[in-house]
Amino acid sequence: MLDIKWIRDNPDVLDEALKKRGAEPLSQTLIELDDMRRAVIQKLQDMQSRRNAASKEIGAAMGQKNTELAERLKAEVSEIKDTMPAAEQEEREAVAALEDALSRVPNIPYDDVPVGRDESDNVVKHVVGQKPVWNHPAKEHFEIGEALGYMDFERAAKLSGSRFTVLTGPLARLERALGQFMLDTHTMEHGYTEVSSPLMVRDQAMYGTGQLPKFVEDLFKTTDGRWLIPTAEVTLTNLVSAETLEQDKLPLRFTALTPSFRSEAGSAGRDTRGMLRQHQFWKCELVSITDAESSVAEHERMTECAETILKRLGLHFRTVTLCTGDMGFGARKTYDIEVWLPGQDTYREISSCSVCGDFQARRMNARYRGKDEKALKFVHTLNGSGTAVGRCLIAVMENYLNEDGSITIPDVLLPYMGGLKKIEPAT
Repeated sequence: MLDIKWIRDNPDVLDEALKKRGAEPLSQTLIELDDMRRAVIQKLQDMQSRRNAASKEIGAAMGQKNTELAERLKAEVSEIKDTMPAAEQEEREAVAALEDALSRVPNIPYDDVPVGRDESDNVVKHVVGQKPVWNHPAKEHFEIGEALGYMDFERAAKLSGSRFTVLTGPLARLERALGQFMLDTHTMEHGYTEVSSPLMVRDQAMYGTGQLPKFVEDLFKTTDGRWLIPTAEVTLTNLVSAETLEQDKLPLRFTALTPSFRSEAGSAGRDTRGMLRQHQFWKCELVSITDAESSVAEHERMTECAETILKRLGLHFRTVTLCTGDMGFGARKTYDIEVWLPGQDTYREISSCSVCGDFQARRMNARYRGKDEKALKFVHTLNGSGTAVGRCLIAVMENYLNEDGSITIPDVLLPYMGGLKKIEPAT
């Protein structure tokens, strides 16, 4: 969430940033809502001041035995008391209207973010590895998995409907191995603290990381009012909600391997075959909490941590800087890591690493205290995938496909596979 004081001081900067994102200018609307809020607050303060003053005047009038004036003042105080509940309600509504409007305004991109409309305007940062060259044809993961006999979409549809997958046998183990490999790498080598956190959260947690109120259609809600997390970013980031941290304890780095749940409301007709776009999928999430000075450098570090996973798996990928029109709601800058999928003959996103500045911290009221400073500052938050396990499974299947339809297990995963070096068709 952006600071309304900053918006009042920098309306042109906000509108220019929104223009770069492909959004309409909002500064005037927000300032008008803030003017209404201020007017209502002033009105209520004036009423309270007059009530207090009149109460004192009643005592003075009684002391002077001026009964007529005392009764008139009592009537005035009574009238103010009668009208104050309506004024207090008006204040609550004005505050809520402004907060709701502010909660829907996207973050301000950093100056070095490329300006563009959509993914076609993203800029390649670097490319790692080379596309595999084979004598046999490439296949898509669902062709490979079904031919092996370990990937079943029909049974998944019978259980849960579309956009679900059942994996069995060595393919299920390979998915588990990928998640464990990611978690071990990030905790044992990259300094992240492993967290086991809830998969269901309250409204405030979703609001804190920006999923609510704007993206309610993308979420699943339980019958008792909780939300299934669309990413562990929600729980990991909210670990510091409403807390005051000491600067010398920063950065905090958290990771979690959890299921994620997404309705995919806006993806009708896209990636309907296979397991690229699922309602439920595993993801290894990375979250960092830093001070204001360290967040940009932490963004580079986090992205390198995610890239390490793909490098060790021997997968070809590229990292791109998202343009202003393709960047997420809460981000100031985002790197997408796109892995090469031979079956699709294209790159697909497997990780997205974003620095959010203090955007989420303002929503969560998460602050830190500097060593020699009395004033508190909002922390900076970052999040990224380290990586999406299902998409990584797809990449391994398609890139390690053999001519006979089997899949070679990447060397780095062998310790997790119980001696299995190759996945061959079920017998």
